[in-house]
Amino acid sequence: MGKRDYYDVLGVSKDASKDEVKKAYRKQALKFHPDKNPGDSGAEEKFKEAAEAYEVLRDDQKKSRYDRFGHAGVSGAGSGFSGGGMTVEDIFSQFGDIFGGGFGGFGGFSGFGNSRTAQRTIKGSNLRVKVKLTLKDIASGVEKKIKVNKYISCKQCNGTGAANGTAYHTCSTCRGAGQVTRISNTFLGQVQTSSTCPSCNGQGKTISEKCPECQGEGVFRDNEVIKINIPAGVGKGMQMTVSGKGNAARRGGINGDLIVIIDEEKHPDLIRDGNDLMYSLYLSIAEAALGTQIEIPTVEGKVKIKIDPGTQPGRILRLRGKGIPDVNGYGKGDLLVTLSVWIPKTLTNEEKRALTKLNESENFAPKPTSSDKNFFEKMRGFFD
Repeated sequence: MGKRDYYDVLGVSKDASKDEVKKAYRKQALKFHPDKNPGDSGAEEKFKEAAEAYEVLRDDQKKSRYDRFGHAGVSGAGSGFSGGGMTVEDIFSQFGDIFGGGFGGFGGFSGFGNSRTAQRTIKGSNLRVKVKLTLKDIASGVEKKIKVNKYISCKQCNGTGAANGTAYHTCSTCRGAGQVTRISNTFLGQVQTSSTCPSCNGQGKTISEKCPECQGEGVFRDNEVIKINIPAGVGKGMQMTVSGKGNAARRGGINGDLIVIIDEEKHPDLIRDGNDLMYSLYLSIAEAALGTQIEIPTVEGKVKIKIDPGTQPGRILRLRGKGIPDVNGYGKGDLLVTLSVWIPKTLTNEEKRALTKLNESENFAPKPTSSDKNFFEKMRGFFD
């Protein structure tokens, strides 16, 4: 069964004011509050459903997209609810302030189902680096080694911050849980809430003797050489995430990620257009008239191509498979060679006499046939 209409969920009209939407959400949230309906999974789902509707209808941009496109307009568009992944804790963290009193201002929630108290996990910050690649790198894929200055975990204390990695003890305030629980009296009755332990900052332990190497931080700055395997077909502006290669977290948390931003070096001869490459080849009048074989560059090296006698300027030759591989593995692009005829800008008297004599020949008089398209027709035919 599909999602219910957000206006029906909250019981408001489409022209309801923000204050009316807020009041309607508060009414639904209090009605289906998990503490008021212990063990009722249906009530918990309706509690989440009301929060999802409120999250969209309170935001002017999301509401506008929802009014135009329905649920498809807000799916994956920044909503914390896409995929149904928001928990009750997330809802109170984001919207707890509208309840006032005992509902707002805490980082966790318990009181129904299994205990949700847990030690706080600290994550190191992400790092961003830009990597410049040549077309050859992009065409074949490449392994890059980059030196990054970042926070790394202290080896002497294994990132704990405690001397020898053992000089710490269980926090006496939260007894290792990382959270403290309190009971508040509200108009719903007694409500149990949890918040991060102020003594250990959610870690569940306190250090009795600091590590002398990192001064109790568990991390210090240093350089690290990181290998990055870049697949073929990437493009400028694309980003890759290398998990766990960002900054280390203080005192044994989870490392952040390394965000790699792709940049491209300009090729001296080739121009990239998606997965295709383009090259402009200039021929002399004699080469175009007589035909020839000529070398042109590709990302893999030079290749020879054949120019037929009587080749007209504007013709485009397609070298299949000589472009860039698709990053998702859907084949390779082509190399498109645009032919132009170079007309000399200055001539000697002897060259002028030779060309004048040739111009008297019937073969040098323009005689386009029905198969000779003009430049714009050629380009239109090429992209059709």
